[in-house]
Amino acid sequence: MQLPNLNMHAAGLLVCGRDPGIMTTEQAHAAMQLHIECTVDHCRVRRRARTTLVEEGKCVLDDRALPC
Repeated sequence: MQLPNLNMHAAGLLVCGRDPGIMTTEQAHAAMQLHIECTVDHCRVRRRARTTLVEEGKCVLDDRALPC
């Protein structure tokens, strides 16, 4: 089954090991919800989503989340 082009990005958000690429703020928020059980250490989708939200000023990381 083929997905329409509009849904290809959404399908890319389902696989933890695959970098979904550039996200909008809305996509990043949805990805964070989809991967709520994941950690940014192991899930590339959640990592990209968190980065997007931080860069857009929608999320501020606690000092514990910052690299040493």
